[in-house]
Amino acid sequence: MKIFHGTDNADIARGTVLTLGVFDGLHLGHQRIMKTVVESAAVNEAVPTVITFDPHPRAVLHPDNAPPLLQTLDQRLANFEYLGIEQAIVIRFDREFASIDAETFLRDIIHERLQAREVYLGKGFAFGRNRSGNIALLKEMSRRLGFFADEVGEVRLRGRRISSSAIRHLLAEGRVNLARRMLGRPYGVEGQIVHGLERGRTIGFPTANLHPQNRVIPKFGVYATAALIDGKWRRSITNVGIRPTFDDGQTPSIETFVFDFDGDLYGDVLRVRFLHRLRDERKFNGIDELRAQISRDTRRALDFFDHEGVKSMLDIL
Repeated sequence: MKIFHGTDNADIARGTVLTLGVFDGLHLGHQRIMKTVVESAAVNEAVPTVITFDPHPRAVLHPDNAPPLLQTLDQRLANFEYLGIEQAIVIRFDREFASIDAETFLRDIIHERLQAREVYLGKGFAFGRNRSGNIALLKEMSRRLGFFADEVGEVRLRGRRISSSAIRHLLAEGRVNLARRMLGRPYGVEGQIVHGLERGRTIGFPTANLHPQNRVIPKFGVYATAALIDGKWRRSITNVGIRPTFDDGQTPSIETFVFDFDGDLYGDVLRVRFLHRLRDERKFNGIDELRAQISRDTRRALDFFDHEGVKSMLDIL
């Protein structure tokens, strides 16, 4: 996939089928949009293209109300490519860009610069100054400029609309199973492995201490997880929290114990996906009580991994 920052690069392909939006999380609703773009591009012999924005528009226009993002920009771009997008254009969202009216953006960028043949929007998405660029305006201008435009219907789960905000809410409650169903994959974080206090090693459970790049972290607690090491998803157990037994303060940490692994991960970037919540984080009366609870946690995690559906999921993660 080719990635361009801004729309001025002469190598940007013309003759596109495209969509535009932030697409934080690339959940099932977003995936439906990508599938529509990719399939329509194949029919039209066009380049499937995504225009996305960084940072999130609300972080610029309403910073006090801006949501923490489920994915980093690099994670988002990697998912675009996985879903079949061949060209991604990242527009830096600032107040100057926010001042461009929707009609100018559609005429100068979508029509003239990218020569769009078809444009698809997610339901309710708006763009341009004062959010005037809705589906009604897009369809009106598409008829005038000579391209096709349509809105892609939303996806629902148990009657509930799938959205990035709904997934953030589920993760804040520790409901990683339902978040996985909305995302179409387990929620994951990634970050560099840094040196910790190595208390896990002293009690027989050496952990990798992950400094996450992602801003959204599941609710404090213990989870059965999958950790990506050398291209393979390995069984692991992860604690998210503040280590209350040791009174380590209020700085949250993510500590992952990988089963049947004794390699050195320091300095590596580790990707961890949350599969199942085991329990809340709590304070124990000393090391022995904590060690006994961790042993119970690992047995429960291994029982979880022994389920046939989980085994197959690890193979395709």
